[in-house]
Amino acid sequence: MENTALKESDFQNQGLKRFSTFQLLNFCLGFFGLQFAWQMRIILSGPVTENLGASPLLFGLIWLAGPFTGMVVQPIVGALSDRTNTRFGRRRPYLLLGAILASIALIAFPNSQNIINGLFLGLNISVPTFAALFFAAIMIWVIDACVNIAQGPYRALIPDTMPQEHHSVANSFLSFAIGLGSVIAAGTAPILKWAFGFQMSINAQFYMAAIAFSLGMIWTCLTINELKNKCENQENESDKSKVSSSFFNDLKEFFLLSPEVGKICWMQFFTWIGTMCMMIFFTQYTIHTIYGVPDLTSVSEAVKTQFEQATLNGTNLSSIGFAAFNLICFIISIPIGILSSKFGNKKVHIISLLSMALSFLGLTFVKDIPSVMFFMGLAGIGWASTLSLPFAMLSQYIKPGTEGSVMGIFNIFIAGPQVFVCTLIPWIINARPFIQNGMINYHWEYALFIGALMLFLASLITAFIKEKRI
Repeated sequence: MENTALKESDFQNQGLKRFSTFQLLNFCLGFFGLQFAWQMRIILSGPVTENLGASPLLFGLIWLAGPFTGMVVQPIVGALSDRTNTRFGRRRPYLLLGAILASIALIAFPNSQNIINGLFLGLNISVPTFAALFFAAIMIWVIDACVNIAQGPYRALIPDTMPQEHHSVANSFLSFAIGLGSVIAAGTAPILKWAFGFQMSINAQFYMAAIAFSLGMIWTCLTINELKNKCENQENESDKSKVSSSFFNDLKEFFLLSPEVGKICWMQFFTWIGTMCMMIFFTQYTIHTIYGVPDLTSVSEAVKTQFEQATLNGTNLSSIGFAAFNLICFIISIPIGILSSKFGNKKVHIISLLSMALSFLGLTFVKDIPSVMFFMGLAGIGWASTLSLPFAMLSQYIKPGTEGSVMGIFNIFIAGPQVFVCTLIPWIINARPFIQNGMINYHWEYALFIGALMLFLASLITAFIKEKRI
């Protein structure tokens, strides 16, 4: 058994060299740009859609764009990228296509009302009240689909281009890029407000995201060598029939990789229920729970104007919170990779998940800004681990030629849990309104409490995973 494992490992690492620190930083630039798109999507989609009339339940249903596109797009694109053979490479076409289309949608989304008004003005008919919200929802679906088109093949570049023993460190560098990109994306508007008194508009923040995403991916496509010979060698092996198999065969092969793969998938399932409870609802929590802004979906324009400054303050607090969350992720991501190489992925990941669970639990009981910042920073430890170590655990079982398929299928256990978060959680919140200062409000902190419970469960499952020794 040992000799076979060695031969397989030697084959996987054939022609692959460890990246230098500079090469790893360069490798991350596309993912750095991608985070601008995700952060604007996460932080600002709530205020935009609520202003167009989306209730908590409808807001959650619009967020279904993420999980559905993740479950459908990433596995299919991952499998296609494994089989793609162009002079531009296997992964590059998907990285570039996703970035360009997502950037167009990022520009259109905050302008949904103006675009619809322009379209109906040309038709000389009255504008239906739901039309702008419907268009905005479509743009969110396009953004999520295109980010997923780019993200899956990007993850697959790690086993494509680096030896297996380097995967943990490489994934930690991606966490580093996610943290840094998210800090800059989330922190730009509040820093400009604090330093120069300039309030960056929501539209401008989406434009910034579109530019960063496109430029980052273009740079990656120009500078990363995909090692085409590796793909060609794999296709010449007797395993060729597997490379050309259908997605359903890939799915079957995925679950036959090892019994531990199933445990890793369940760990991801509950981790992402917990994580997305914060990601989706934190901005609404800061606006409506911390600043006490009532529900604005059915109020007059005069009432919206009355709470405009408080809404902006809540949005800025959310941005600062996400900046703190991602700053800690940025700081801790590379140390987590080093610690996991020394002590094992499992031990480090359990501690990280528990820190995020405790932080979410803390957020449900506080309403002062310093405590919110502290707990968001603490949660960043778990976020850094979530973005790297599960992928490092899984990469130990990936067979040559299936990197894109495996990463795409694994994404089902990231995207699938979000269906639960986007439906049941907003239903719970929507079902329990309360009156605050004579106006309707909702308990957005419920989402964080449920998220904490899910993360505790994920850490328990992690304890039962048996790690492969490398």
